[in-house]
Amino acid sequence: MRSYQVFSTMSAERALAIVKGLAEHSPPMYKQALAVASAAMNARPVYLQKQPMENQAQAVRRALSRVAANAVSEEILAVYFLECRKDLLVEWLDALGIEHDEGTLKGDDPVAPEAGALASAWDSFRAKDDDADRALLIAAFAAQSAIEWPDLDRLLANST
Repeated sequence: MRSYQVFSTMSAERALAIVKGLAEHSPPMYKQALAVASAAMNARPVYLQKQPMENQAQAVRRALSRVAANAVSEEILAVYFLECRKDLLVEWLDALGIEHDEGTLKGDDPVAPEAGALASAWDSFRAKDDDADRALLIAAFAAQSAIEWPDLDRLLANST
């Protein structure tokens, strides 16, 4: 699954949470998301900025669900978890045993854990069903271009 596909399967509530989070914690990325949505709508960004947050979120979700928007979708998901949900990202990376600095990977191409260790991290992370962003984080992580882990892809495919 690629980042644009994460957005295409995203609920309206998750999209709204992401847009609100970006607006609060990363205004430049929020503006970029609105700019992408405006371009997809053939509208001026000012028009979208004047819309209710729910309408903005749906426009952003639709725009980022396009194949051509994959790079921007990937960046927005990364910034959302780095800026808005860092605690959850750090928990996931720690469970995987991946070296990072407060959520930012230390290497460009992280090595996948062994299948058993990955399944164990998956189970322990998903067992804490206290946050709707847990499943989104795993999908967004797997969709990053630096992550080519077939075992994680299989876990995701079997979870739906």
